[in-house]
Amino acid sequence: MISGGGTGGHIYPALALIQEVKKSEPDSNILYVGTHKGLESRIVPDQGIDFKTIKIQGFKRSLSLDNLKTIGLFLSSVSKARHMIKEFKPDVVVGTGGYVSGAVVFAAAMMRIPTVIHEQNSVVGVTNKFLSRFVTKIAISFEDARSQFPEKKVILTGNPRATQVVNIEKTESLTNFGLKDQTPTVLIFGGSRGAEKINSATMGALKDFGTKDYQVLFVTGQVHFDKLMQSINQTDISDNVSIKPYIANMPEILPVVSAIVGRAGATSLAEITALGIPSVLIPSPYVTNDHQTKNAKSLVKVGAAELVTESELTSSKLVSVVDEIMNDQSIREKMSKQAKSLGEPEAANNLYDVLKSVVK
Repeated sequence: MISGGGTGGHIYPALALIQEVKKSEPDSNILYVGTHKGLESRIVPDQGIDFKTIKIQGFKRSLSLDNLKTIGLFLSSVSKARHMIKEFKPDVVVGTGGYVSGAVVFAAAMMRIPTVIHEQNSVVGVTNKFLSRFVTKIAISFEDARSQFPEKKVILTGNPRATQVVNIEKTESLTNFGLKDQTPTVLIFGGSRGAEKINSATMGALKDFGTKDYQVLFVTGQVHFDKLMQSINQTDISDNVSIKPYIANMPEILPVVSAIVGRAGATSLAEITALGIPSVLIPSPYVTNDHQTKNAKSLVKVGAAELVTESELTSSKLVSVVDEIMNDQSIREKMSKQAKSLGEPEAANNLYDVLKSVVK
C-alpha cells in the first residue's frame, strides 16, 4: 500500500517506486491511497493503479477553528485507513509525503505492519517528521535530511524519479520545437504552472537571448502563455528562441538540453542530478520552511549549480548567469560531472530494497 498526495513531488516518486516493484514482481498487488481533491486523483488512476481515497486536510499555521476540524478529520481518516488495511492486508505500507500519507502510515504502524516513509527534500516535511517516531525505516534523498530523523532508521536511497529519467528509452528532438538538435540549448522552466518572476525576467531577456550562439527553450506554463504572447511582437522572437506553454513529455526533452534554469523542487533536482545537467536554480520563496533554497544549496556547494534568489532575479542577471554557463563548454562539463556525483540513478531499486528488508 502506497500513499502520497497533494503535489507532484510526493506523487511521482511513488509512481516510480510502483514501476520498480512491478518490474521485479509483476504479480504484486498495489493499492494507492490518496485524496479525491489532490493531483493524485487524476494522475494515479490514469496509470492503471488501484486507487482509493480518504478525506483529510492540513493544519492552519495560525490559531483557527479549522484546526479542530482537521483533528477530527485526521482521526476519522486513520479509522478509515485501518479498514482499508484490514481489507487489503499489505505486507508493507509506504508514505511519500502529504497529509494523506500521515493517516495511512500512522494507522499501519499502530497495527504493527512494516512501514517506510520517503523524504524527498533536504528539509523534512511536517508529516514525515510526525511519522518518523512510528515507522520502521526512513528513506531520504538528501544527506542533509539525515540529522532531522532518528539516526538508526535512516537510509539514503535517492529519489526514485531519478531512475525513471535515466531509463527513458526515447528522447525528444529539438526540431519539434523549431530548434536545432546539435546546438547547445538552455531550458527555462518555472514548473508545470509556470513562475511569474522567472517568466517576467525571461521575457525581458528575449532580445538579448536572440543574439546568442546558443538556443533557448522557454516554457511559460499553460496559465501564463496567452497573456505573455500577446505582450510581445512575434517578429521579435529570434530563430534560436522557442516559447512553449507546456511540454507534456518533459523527461524526454531533458537528456538533449545543455543546461536548465528553474525551480529547486525535489523532483526537478532528482532529474537534474541523475542526468548530470548544469543548472541555474531559482528557489520558490513560497514553500514551507524555504526548503527549495536548502535543496539548491546541496548542488551549489559542490559546484553543480548556480543559485539566484527570486529577489535578485532580473533580466540582465538572467542573461549574465546563463551566458557564463552556455558560452563555456568546460564549465558545463565540470557542472555536469558534479551534478552526476549527487545523482542516484538506482534510487528506485534502492527504495525497493528497503521495502524488502522490512517485510517479515
